[in-house]
Order: sequence, then structure tokens, then C-alpha cells
Amino acid sequence: MSWLSAVQTLREQRRPGVLVTITAVRGHAPRDAGAKMVVASDESWGTIGGGNLEATALERARAMLAADAADTTEPTTLTVSLSDKAPSEHGQQCCGGEVVVLLEPLRVVPAVAIFGVGHVGLELARILARHDLELHLIDSRSVALESSRLAVLDDAIARVHVHHSPVPEVALGQVPAGTHVLVMTHDHAEDAALCDAALRCGHLGSIGLIGSSAKWARFEVLLRREGHDDTAVGRIHSPIGQRGLTAKDPATIALSVAAELLARVESPSAASRSARPS
Repeated sequence: MSWLSAVQTLREQRRPGVLVTITAVRGHAPRDAGAKMVVASDESWGTIGGGNLEATALERARAMLAADAADTTEPTTLTVSLSDKAPSEHGQQCCGGEVVVLLEPLRVVPAVAIFGVGHVGLELARILARHDLELHLIDSRSVALESSRLAVLDDAIARVHVHHSPVPEVALGQVPAGTHVLVMTHDHAEDAALCDAALRCGHLGSIGLIGSSAKWARFEVLLRREGHDDTAVGRIHSPIGQRGLTAKDPATIALSVAAELLARVESPSAASRSARPS
């Protein structure tokens, strides 16, 4: 598998990795500048020349993957001398040159699911589509997901996944682990069913509900009646959105929701852990 295919595979499988690139070569080396390999926790693809050079890069890359849980890992460089006089942990490599290697983390990008692609949902999708994430759009109405309507997302940076689901709760089981869920359908009964189902899923990230404080008060009673305790109900952040914005047009509401959501997912590992309302 080529390094580019490996990067794409890791993204599709939502697995972290490290892209290793030779950026400079002084003297003789097994590979020229530009050679790449991709490293995951349990396998790798491509080669930067084998021997001590590659083994050292693999070791450093996997140390980065282990440290990434603390959100502290940034791209880093590594200089390796290919000389019998140079320190070596993985055997001598006597090409006589020196190689500089760049190690770049390939993090799992956040996943966001918008349930309800109405006026606000579409405006929100337009904002989120400008960010590097996996964006899932779910609606029980096929008309809301027509290609002509979603054409405004054709230039998206995000990877957009469209789900027409007559029973939207089913789609909760189709989104990846750590997905941040936003509930804003056209039907309050559908919203309530989604909130109930989302709280019964163990793989989701944060859960946000659009609407008024009065709507949330009714939903809170309903959810407790369905058997959800204080901890479970507390997972839902409602009304979602930045406080202080009073305008009710779809674009402003969407901007408010996006600002709060992006603050939650800006941490590299936020997609893989459940968020709690502040």
C-alpha cells in the first residue's frame, strides 16, 4: 500500500498515525529527500531506508502515538547519522551520510452529526463544512437532503456523509465512536426520541439540543420519566449555542451553535471522548 493510500485508510478507519518524511539528506543515504512512510500503533507502510534509520523513526513515531492521549504531541524532527561512529540502538548503518526526518501526527479528526437539515441545520452544515472533520447529515425527510439543496457544500473541506433515515434514531448506531451529536429536527417528538436514544448509546461524544429553555424543561421531565438519571440527563447540553445572541434568523443561530461546538472539538482527542456540558 502506498503512503497516500495508508493515510486515507487510517482516516477512514478513524485510527491515529504518524507520517514520516525524509526532508534533508547530507552525503549518502538509502533514500532521497521526500521518501515517506506511515506508522500506526501496530503496523507501518512504505519505507525510508530500513536499518537503524527506519527503526529509530518507527520507535519515535510510536512514542508520539502513545503520548498523543495527552494532546501534547506536535510535529517534530529527528536527525540520524548513518556512520559506524554514530550512536545506534538498532544496528549500524554505514552509508556515511546524515538524514533529517519530519514526523507529523495524523490525528483522528472530529465527527459531528447534525440531526435535522432544515434552515438552521443547513446553515450550520455550511459553517462546519469549512473545517477538517467528518460531517454526518441526517434527516427523516428526503427533500431536505436533495442534492440540489446540498450543492452549497460541494466545496467542503469536511467529508460530508448524507443519511436519509425515516427513523433517525437508527442513524445513531451508524456514526463513529466519539461523534458529537446535534439535535435540531423539524419535530419536537423526533427530537425527544433522538435525545432518549442518544443517552442509551455508549459510543457518542457530546449531545446538543437546539431550542428554548422551556423546551428543555419539558424534555428533562420526559427523559427522567424514561428512566434517565441526573448523570445521563446532564450529558445533554440545551439550549446549545453561545449565550447573549438574541437574533432568531437561521444564520445567526447556526453561527452560535457552531461557535460552541467548535470550542468543544478543537482539542485533538475530543472526538474520542465524551464531553460534558459546562
